[in-house]
Amino acid sequence: MVERPAETNAGAAMVDAEPLDRRTVIGERSVTDSVLARIRSRLPEFTGALQRVAEQVLTAPEAAARATIVELAERSGTSPATVTRFCRAMGFEGYAGLRLGIAAETGRSRSAGWTVDIGREIQPSDPLDRVLDQIMAADTRAMHDTAALLDLAEVERAADAIAGADRVNIFGASGSALVGEEMQFSLHRIGVPVWAWNDVHEGLASAALLRPGDVALGISHSGQTRETIETLAEAASHGATTVALTSFPRSALAELADIVLLTAAQATTFRPDALSARHPQLVVLDLLYIGVAQRTHDRAHSAFQRTAQAVDGHKAGKGTAA
Repeated sequence: MVERPAETNAGAAMVDAEPLDRRTVIGERSVTDSVLARIRSRLPEFTGALQRVAEQVLTAPEAAARATIVELAERSGTSPATVTRFCRAMGFEGYAGLRLGIAAETGRSRSAGWTVDIGREIQPSDPLDRVLDQIMAADTRAMHDTAALLDLAEVERAADAIAGADRVNIFGASGSALVGEEMQFSLHRIGVPVWAWNDVHEGLASAALLRPGDVALGISHSGQTRETIETLAEAASHGATTVALTSFPRSALAELADIVLLTAAQATTFRPDALSARHPQLVVLDLLYIGVAQRTHDRAHSAFQRTAQAVDGHKAGKGTAA
C-alpha cells in the first residue's frame, strides 16, 4: 500500500491560484456538463489532499453524490475545508453544486445503462458476454464524456484552418500514430494535401517546411509525448496553425497549440487510458473530417467520387477478363 503524504494546503493553494481553463465556464456548472470527465482531465494537476478528494470522487461517484461533505472528507482522508477548496478549484461555489452535478451525471448514466461493470476488473475467467458488456459500457461513457468536454467552436476553427490549408501535417507516436493515419486517409480521400508522420526525424523535417496558413495536428492522449510536442513546436515556429488532440487541457501539448480538441477516456482491464482513448479520438477526428468536407463540399465530393471510381475495379466480382 502506498503511503499518502500528510495533508497540506500547498496543493490546494497551487490549484486555487491558477485561473480556470479558458474553455471552463466560471461559476455554478450546468448539470448537463460532465463533471467526472473534467475531474479526470485535471487529475494530474492536483497534488496531496486535493488529489485524494478527486480520486475518491472518481472511484465511487454515486457514493460521493450521496455523501455529506464530512463523509467525503473522511473517505478521502482529508478535511471538509479541503473538499470545499476542491469544489472551488473545479469551478463550483460550494459542495452542493458538486454533489448536484455528480448526482445528475450518475443518474443519467444509470438510466442509459452506461454503468454496467464500469470500473470492475476483468477476470481471466469472465465469459466474453460480460467482457463485451463492460467494454461497451466504458466506451459509451467515454463517448458521452467526450461530447461534454469538446468545445465545438474549437472544432469549427480547426475545420476552417484545414479547409484553407495548402499543407496539413499530422504527428503522433505509437497508438496515436494509428489514429493519425486514419485521419490522413480520410482527408486524403477528399483532396486535402495531408501527410501523417510517426518518425520524429521525418516529422521535424516536414514541420520545418510548413508556412503560415498550413496546419499541424498533434495527437497525444497524455499531451506529454515528447516527440509530438517537438514536432508541433517546430511547426509553430514557422507560423503554421497548430491543433492538439488530447485528454488533458493543461498538458504541454495543449499549452503549445493554437486550437485544443479534448477527449475523454474510460480505462478497463488490459485497456489503460491511452488505449481506451482511441475510440473517442476517432469520433472527434470524424467530426473534424466532416467539418472540413462541408467547407470544401464541391471539391470533396468530386475527389471522393474520383477516388472511389479509381479503386472500384478491384472489388470482388469486378475484375477484368484475362
